Parts: sequence; C-alpha cells; structure tokens
Amino acid sequence: MSIDATDRAIIEALQGGLPLISNPYFEVARSLNLQEAELTARLAAMKESGAIRRIAAAPNHYKLGMTANGMTVWDVDDSVLSELGPKIGALPFVTHSYERPRALPDWPYNLFAMVHGSSREEVEEKRQEIVAILGDALRASDTLYSTRILKKTGLRLRNKGD
Repeated sequence: MSIDATDRAIIEALQGGLPLISNPYFEVARSLNLQEAELTARLAAMKESGAIRRIAAAPNHYKLGMTANGMTVWDVDDSVLSELGPKIGALPFVTHSYERPRALPDWPYNLFAMVHGSSREEVEEKRQEIVAILGDALRASDTLYSTRILKKTGLRLRNKGD
C-alpha cells in the first residue's frame, strides 16, 4: 500500500474536501497539472489498494438542523443479519450502518445504524421503522445520542518532518 509523490499530492489536495463547484475533479486535476482521467484513475487505484477507503461527504448534521443524532444499536439474530442489515442501511434516514461483533455479556449488539433528526421524538419515530423491519429477528436495542461532534475530518497526511 505505498503511494508515490503524485498520490500524496492528490491526497493533500483533497484532505480539506472537494471544491463546491460543478466539476470538482477537473479543478483538482488542473491544480495538480494532471488530466481529470488520471486523477480519477489514481483515486480508484488508491481505493482498490486500500490506501484510501472512500471519498464521501461529511456533513455537519448540527448545522443542517439535525441536532438529535442517535446511534441505534441492535441485537439481531445472526442468521438473518446479512439479509436485514442492507435493508436498514438503505433507509433514507440512516446515514451509515454496519455490523460489529458483540462483546458479551455486556454488549449484545451486532448491528449499528446512525439516525439523524431534528428532535429525539423524530429519531424515535424513525427508530420504530427499523423495529418493524427487524421484526422477530430483533432481540434488544438501544439508542446512544450524540452530545457533540468529535471528528469531522477525513484522511490527513503528516508532513514528512512530523
């Protein structure tokens, strides 16, 4: 998983986010004296190699008025988790969802889904939709509400001297 100087320059150019313009990859490529096709090919290769995981938006939900942010956690029957998990992740109000191993006996949850809303009541209404989808496979659940944003940045490279 090594990157060359051009890959490093690409990461450094993107670590603050894409420019909010109609053709951001073209502009980033231009600023690095690259063709847009080379930039996107290098990004795809870095993703394929595991050097980067993804390029995604990281909205500040608080600034969007979504101040009740709840990580819903679910103890779901393992035999149907691979079927039900993607259904939960596809819900329009779930921003990310993933499977995690349980830490028994204290933590029985194996499915996590982040739900955002403007109030805890709204999050609870959305949570009930998840309950309905999970049905009889659901054994236990909880919601862990955010109290502040801990991190809203992506990959950051250190300078070679750091």
